Amino acid sequence: MPSSSAAASLQVVVLIPCYNEEVAIPSVIRQFRAALPDASIYVYDNNSSDRTVAVAREAGAVVRSEPLQGKGHVIRRMFADIEADFYVLVDGDATYDASAAPEMVKQAYEQGLDMVNGARVTDREAAYRRGHVLGNRVLTGLVTSVFGRRLSDMLSGYRVFSRRFVKSFPALSSGFETETEMTVHALELAMPIGEVATSYVERPPGSSSKLRTYSDGFRILRMIVNLVKQERPLLFFCVIGAIILLCGLGLGTPVVLEFFRTGMVPRLPTALLATGLVMLAALSFVCGLILDSVALGRREAKRLVYLALPGPPRP
Repeated sequence: MPSSSAAASLQVVVLIPCYNEEVAIPSVIRQFRAALPDASIYVYDNNSSDRTVAVAREAGAVVRSEPLQGKGHVIRRMFADIEADFYVLVDGDATYDASAAPEMVKQAYEQGLDMVNGARVTDREAAYRRGHVLGNRVLTGLVTSVFGRRLSDMLSGYRVFSRRFVKSFPALSSGFETETEMTVHALELAMPIGEVATSYVERPPGSSSKLRTYSDGFRILRMIVNLVKQERPLLFFCVIGAIILLCGLGLGTPVVLEFFRTGMVPRLPTALLATGLVMLAALSFVCGLILDSVALGRREAKRLVYLALPGPPRP
């Protein structure tokens, strides 16, 4: 953590989105209270049907609620409601190491970072199943290959943000794909970011994961595709156009060769289809060029909003 005098002047909050975490949330609050004794701890309940709200209050957290179901909705509400210098965001399932929080806040403070990502490290398969590890690597690889290789764990739910990040983040997603949106927001605006390795453990007995491996994985993949379309439209439509062009050339080349050889077009429907596909490919390329100019204007506007906010406190 920063020095005692600097730490006293910093306003740090811990934000914990929760849905049916009665078993895990008390230990999460206790651990972060010990790791960040000067921080305010907020638990945002998302329509829990168990005693999450009661046990969180008993543990000393400030409890608020968000009725719209989904982690993305909770993140949007938390970021809109809370004012602070640094925001520690962590899941309420007791799988993340609270002792890493002081180092993450320290790095953000001393280096003036807008986001510090908690990269999960574990040797416990029960905590981080092989399928989830593979899926995370694939999805992280897709995003970083397009927007820049600056993070190793895009789907981590443990991060520290500056106020500048929080108040410039649009938070448009509704579910677990919100982590992808956060990552792309930071990479797209070339924000100063960092990463700290943190241990990752399994949930406590009696607690169950809310992550639906296949459906949530598909939603994250769909979010990546949408973000590429919105932020990199030239790349998106050029790829589509190239696929269509290859199909058109594949169908049309034999027809053209036959015409040069005999002077006849025996497969007129194929020729028309190939012509249409090539024209569609050209239209896709033109759409990409036009939308790339629009995306540049949006990116400049977002950057100006980001720059209008005060940067993170520095020592």
